[in-house]
Amino acid sequence: MSSTSERSFEEMLRCSICLEVFSESVFIPCGHNFCKGCICEAWAPEGTCTCPLCNWSYDRRPELTVNCLFLEMVSQFRRSSLPHMVEDKMLKVQEIQRCVELSDTEVHRERAVGLQAFSDLMQSVQSLQDRFLEELQEKQSRSHKRAQELVQQLEQEICEPEKSSTEAERLSCFQDLLHFLQRCPALTPPAGLKEWRSVSFEPETYEGSAARALSELEKHLSEHFNKLSSRLELLRVQQFVVDVTLDPDTAHPWLVLSEDLKQVHCGDVEKKLPDSPLRFDPCVCVLGKQSFSSGRFYFEVQVKEKTEWTLGVAQESINRKGKLYLHPKKGFWCIILRNKDKYSACTHSSAYLSLQRAPQKVGVFVDYGEGLVSFYDADSADLLFSFSGYWFREKLLPYFGPCVNYGGSNSAPLVLTAVETFRGQSD
Repeated sequence: MSSTSERSFEEMLRCSICLEVFSESVFIPCGHNFCKGCICEAWAPEGTCTCPLCNWSYDRRPELTVNCLFLEMVSQFRRSSLPHMVEDKMLKVQEIQRCVELSDTEVHRERAVGLQAFSDLMQSVQSLQDRFLEELQEKQSRSHKRAQELVQQLEQEICEPEKSSTEAERLSCFQDLLHFLQRCPALTPPAGLKEWRSVSFEPETYEGSAARALSELEKHLSEHFNKLSSRLELLRVQQFVVDVTLDPDTAHPWLVLSEDLKQVHCGDVEKKLPDSPLRFDPCVCVLGKQSFSSGRFYFEVQVKEKTEWTLGVAQESINRKGKLYLHPKKGFWCIILRNKDKYSACTHSSAYLSLQRAPQKVGVFVDYGEGLVSFYDADSADLLFSFSGYWFREKLLPYFGPCVNYGGSNSAPLVLTAVETFRGQSD
């Protein structure tokens, strides 16, 4: 029985008044069925009665008749529907429980992220406050030290005449006048005394220190919030991490893949492998084994110690023979490193990337529905580049190009790494 027929049959077994499956079904002379309780409530005890469906009027209340065959049909329907109803309800309970679990997981994740963010922020503010107080203390200490030095010099010069006067009084008591006169030249005021009228003491100035500290705090917080925003964005995309492995059937014969299919580098010997439409030639690259045609996914690749590499995603139908044109019109969304420090996004005309630091690990995120491919520095959380506004129409696969090894200078492998949730460093 088709679903349409099932719905029609079910509708036939529902009372037109209460819209529920019949309970104590009865029919009236015009042939229409109703729940006994519903039709009794609809009709007045005396006077004209009308059928709620066809509006047939009766001068007096008609007799309600039980339709045994119809009652059996309703009974069978209830018995057949009950297991489905129970199953549907159990499925709904499971659905609600899964939603609650997902909600709890999201709450715990966001709570951890938020607490980490606020902790970093408070540590940053505390650090700036400590620096502000230390600077004030240093200025105050310098003022005190300078004042103490000047006071000591003054006290020393004040004491010198007193010493001379005391010595003169002592010598004047001697009978030997010659001895007194011989010592008197030494009692003259010492040379080199400062002209203190020209000496001034100016303590360190503190005016504006708080304003400058707050201005620095504002600048620091702005930078901190920008970094924090990047960290939270990376955390958001990292939740879509997938397990990616390399596909040996697509690897160029020069490439060496690890046993676990997580690492690839260019070797020194070209292996003898069966040629196939899937295998790249002559470009030394390889695809991921997993393909994606919906949703969002994220993976990370270690690129440290390499002088050249290519990373991104590619359409399943890309040309794998001959020269590759790495831009979206040809089915590639990639970024590259060339000549040790030249980073570019593979757009039609190449977009050079000015990076603050050389990434050691690159995160690749794809939102298939949004037509978005983004690349992140997985250590600093910096966004390296985004392709956006594209319409994906076929499967996408991770794309890896370790490039030739150039006599060993580029022999380091590309490594698919496990994603460690980004926490960042406190400033």
